[in-house]
Amino acid sequence: MPTSPDTDTSGRSIQSYIDETPFWKDGTETTTVPLTGMQWRIWLLATAGKFFEGMVVFMTGVALPLMVAEFGIGATEKGVISAAVLAGILVGASLLGSMADTYGRKAMFIVELVLFCAFLVALTLSGSWLWIAIFLFGMGAALGCDYPTAHLVISESIPSKDRGRLVLGAFAFQAIGALVGTAIGYVILANAQDVTAWRWMYATAIIPAILVIIGRFFICDSPHWLMSKGRKEDAEREISRLLRRDPNYPKSFKLKPSKHDTPEALAQNKGNYATLFKPKNRRATILASVPWFIQDLATYGIGIFTPTILAATIGAKSDHPRNVSEIIHNDILAAKGAALLDVLLVVGILFAIFLADRVGRIKLQIFGFIGCAVGLGMAALSLNSTGGTEMWLLFGGFMLFNFMTNLGPNAQTYLIAGEVFPTKVRGRGAGFAASFAKIGAVLTAFLFPILLKDFGTQVLLVGLIIASLIGAVVTYLYRIETAGKNLEDMG
Repeated sequence: MPTSPDTDTSGRSIQSYIDETPFWKDGTETTTVPLTGMQWRIWLLATAGKFFEGMVVFMTGVALPLMVAEFGIGATEKGVISAAVLAGILVGASLLGSMADTYGRKAMFIVELVLFCAFLVALTLSGSWLWIAIFLFGMGAALGCDYPTAHLVISESIPSKDRGRLVLGAFAFQAIGALVGTAIGYVILANAQDVTAWRWMYATAIIPAILVIIGRFFICDSPHWLMSKGRKEDAEREISRLLRRDPNYPKSFKLKPSKHDTPEALAQNKGNYATLFKPKNRRATILASVPWFIQDLATYGIGIFTPTILAATIGAKSDHPRNVSEIIHNDILAAKGAALLDVLLVVGILFAIFLADRVGRIKLQIFGFIGCAVGLGMAALSLNSTGGTEMWLLFGGFMLFNFMTNLGPNAQTYLIAGEVFPTKVRGRGAGFAASFAKIGAVLTAFLFPILLKDFGTQVLLVGLIIASLIGAVVTYLYRIETAGKNLEDMG
């Protein structure tokens, strides 16, 4: 029979408490580590940021033609609007996300969504394309902060063996948000025959965002972060809130620093960006950043402009719309095709959740990159085909791409970036990786409309195929498998 750890007077690490299978003397039996109410609350509230990101980014693809019609904007302005959210994420992930290492995970978890909601309201009232771009940038900055922060509030509060599936479970809401955003766009377009209908699309997220803000005030802060700041008593208080059970187990918490929280270790990891490029962290920084940059080139470019590509390929649309009715007809046609493909994003992330802790992050990321290349290759071949073959290759290619990107690089890069760094710089490391990745997304979103017009779809697809294969190679060369490993051992 196991011995209760309540008798341990020397102290234990935070993760050992979190990973422990409860042992109740009253005979209550369990063979797993059941998550507490607080752990589930943290997870549920963390899903919201990914949901709003998917909703806003992919909804922009549906809203963009209406913005163009309302303000009469050209290709350059269109590119600025398309890239605005991603540029905001780029800035927010590093600038705001790194503040989670300084001010705490919970504080930034709340601040990011307050900023998101404020810019969201302002967006619905925008009076020009420039204000649209500015407010989308602000929303992106808030969502960028969520990249490291949401990952950390989950991963630092749950058992090591469940970390992969729960972090990816939250990440899956990006795909659900994309699907819901596209569906909302379709419903509003079908019922509001007006170029200003795009404002109502974004307005649907305001009340849900306010509710999530309220909920985030009632979670505990990360005991890992508190201990890394030398706040032992606060860490013991917060872990008691995190692991509150009925019957209560354990009855008391006595913490001791992990090997990364000792004064010597904290002195080596000073919590600045230069630490990420020191020899001990350089491999992790490359693995977390470069493949993510490469996958964002394809994921966001294809995701935002899938409606445009489909509408241009599948026909039954007006090449030169003459009125609002024809503009909305084209947009509805594209939204239907995009919604069908978005379903594969959800299916892909479900497979990732099931396999990440079983197969491992690295294998799935490599396999996913190769699968993305195959899907993009099919889409490229469709442009030289005719009749039914063209349709099968185009939809089959995009469906395979959406499935493989969420099974592999889109999910695994996010997961790996929040795991491979020590606690002291985990927020900065994950934030830097997200920001570096969004450089690729911004470049793609801004240049895609221009390059699409100058070089055509096929040239762009071939470029993305090459990028995907490079992503597989870089992942293999700098591989660090994190599946099931204790976060206190990272770095």
